[in-house]
Amino acid sequence: MSTRGTLHGLFRTKPVDVIVAEGGEGELSRSMSLLQLTMFSVGATLGTGIFVVLGEAVPLAGPAVVLAFVVAAVTALFSALSYAELAGTIPVSGSSYSYAYATMGELVAWVCGWCLLLEYAVSVSAVAVGWGQYLNDFFNQTFGFTLPDAISNPPGSGGYVNVPAIVVVMLAMLLLLRGASESARVNTVMVLLKIGVLVFFCAVAFTAFKGGNLKPFAPMGWAGIQAAGSKVFFSYIGFDAASTAGEEARNPKRDLPLAIIGSLVIVTVVYVAVGLAAVGGMRWTEFKEGETEASLSVVLERATNTSWPGAVLSLGAVVAIASVVLSVMYGQTRILFAMSRDGLVPRIFQRVSPRHRVPVANTLIVSGFIALLAAAIPLGKLADATSIGTLFAFGLVNIGVMVLRRTRPDLPRSFRTPLFPVTPLLGVLFCAGLIFTLDGVTQRIFLAWMVVGLVVYFLYSRRHSLLGRNAARTATATTQKGAP
Repeated sequence: MSTRGTLHGLFRTKPVDVIVAEGGEGELSRSMSLLQLTMFSVGATLGTGIFVVLGEAVPLAGPAVVLAFVVAAVTALFSALSYAELAGTIPVSGSSYSYAYATMGELVAWVCGWCLLLEYAVSVSAVAVGWGQYLNDFFNQTFGFTLPDAISNPPGSGGYVNVPAIVVVMLAMLLLLRGASESARVNTVMVLLKIGVLVFFCAVAFTAFKGGNLKPFAPMGWAGIQAAGSKVFFSYIGFDAASTAGEEARNPKRDLPLAIIGSLVIVTVVYVAVGLAAVGGMRWTEFKEGETEASLSVVLERATNTSWPGAVLSLGAVVAIASVVLSVMYGQTRILFAMSRDGLVPRIFQRVSPRHRVPVANTLIVSGFIALLAAAIPLGKLADATSIGTLFAFGLVNIGVMVLRRTRPDLPRSFRTPLFPVTPLLGVLFCAGLIFTLDGVTQRIFLAWMVVGLVVYFLYSRRHSLLGRNAARTATATTQKGAP
């Protein structure tokens, strides 16, 4: 095969009509409503971030941390609008992986999918580890005891195995195996509960609100707001979760764009309200960088002079993290389902239970892998690499919108990104800018992951690609037909 032919094969796109037709074959059950889709995205986004990141961001921006949340939301909005357009145009389970396959070709799609595997698997493992810590906080504040370190921390962090992390992953797995609609209903309840806990925080914190605590409003100036904005941006990652449910939404072309944009609006309102209540209830100089996880609890204790509101907040964190684990594991299995259907990963990830209409083996393998990571490995810097993987995928989605507008202007679009092409261009620039602000260790981990991914692609995925095999059959048939 010539070099030109090889390059053409690497960047061969999968026709949008074929992708949409495969997604409409009904292997998965179309049972999810607009509310459930929105709650999946809110569930994946509204997790440990607000409980931890506020304590890290306030010392950088002061009371202007409220504006930092808005800046981060606008940054996320550029990518959210691109996701909304592509989700409404290509409503399938693969999310940004499928969008890249339709617009930039197989190799780029594989890289995008490989990034998502890093983002989903490692991030949910890290979140599961945090679940045990918040569960201990809740037990301590409510019942006065904590789980022994030996069974609540991984090796290297003072323990032998992180049992709570295994428990939360297994609970999510059991829900996912029961079916998408059952998982969505439980997730909706958990999301509403954790929003309720944060509303409770705001109500209590506003009783101690003092206007003087907001002065000076921006002690570090615009530079401080930008620094805090970069810090809190990662609290918005997850708004794209609804796009992985493209084949299980009842009315995907209408509901997916609404769920993606709606979840971003809901999360932004909650973040701004919590941020304003926190800096109004406690002077910003009293937020300590080393006590990030306790910041919100300290605000409540100052407001009430009692410890019970902190127990309620810990309960909210436990529910919040469980919801993130469920939502992200769901997204992981659906992306692998789409990649398996294309032949890029083994076919076992595509097999669907005829009874529950869910990919059972896929769910079991993903759950086992995540539980093993969370139980036995201190993730450390590896967890930070999920941010690069996410931003890289976001950037590809923004590029994909521009490519598809040029190559397939005739496609029916239920949502169009406004101010095109300015909006997706800004999305690409903001994603690139945030990638380069991350530390060198994180960037090197990401590059190493990409090298491993390329090795896997050329040794396995390229040879098993259904698109490649079909193209080879067509070329052979054409050659034979033209032979004398």
